[in-house]
Amino acid sequence: MIFEKDPACRNIIEALTYPGLWAIFYHRIAHALHKAHIPILPRLISQFARIITGGIEIHPGAQIGKRFFIDHGAGVVIGETAVIGDNVMLYHQVTLGATGWWRPSPGRKQKRHPSIEDDVTIGVGAAVLGPITIGRGSKIGAMALVLESVSPNSVVAAKPAELLMKGGAPLEKHEELTQGWNGEMDYQI
Repeated sequence: MIFEKDPACRNIIEALTYPGLWAIFYHRIAHALHKAHIPILPRLISQFARIITGGIEIHPGAQIGKRFFIDHGAGVVIGETAVIGDNVMLYHQVTLGATGWWRPSPGRKQKRHPSIEDDVTIGVGAAVLGPITIGRGSKIGAMALVLESVSPNSVVAAKPAELLMKGGAPLEKHEELTQGWNGEMDYQI
């Protein structure tokens, strides 16, 4: 999968240095132990994997299909009830998370994280949150915040950054957004 998805990888030695490969390797072990109801060890394995992969955190309960690929990997978070299909690709800083606090009733596990169907690509920094479904063949663009289910073969994109000031002067169409900026502030929302 690495050779297919990343043209920068030229040989098996390079492939063995990819943190996404090690994250999925350790996840497969942790997930099998989790399914066998072995306590604590699956979480220890997932935390070890997080340390050696530069921050790829996959809960042992997450279900991940075949040919899953995480490119670059740093900062990826996949929650406990996430379900990921086959041939899915994530870029760095993707979160498959929940939208709130849930405490399931005794003996009942509640779905809190997204389901990602087959052949989906999720771009850099995207957050897919809640018990929603991203349909087969969809593409989620960089920095997108997805809170609702997406139909199969869809494309979701975040609004690109917009130039507010040029050469230190506010652009006329954005003067109301830049009032109070005197050039001394590093950052303002």
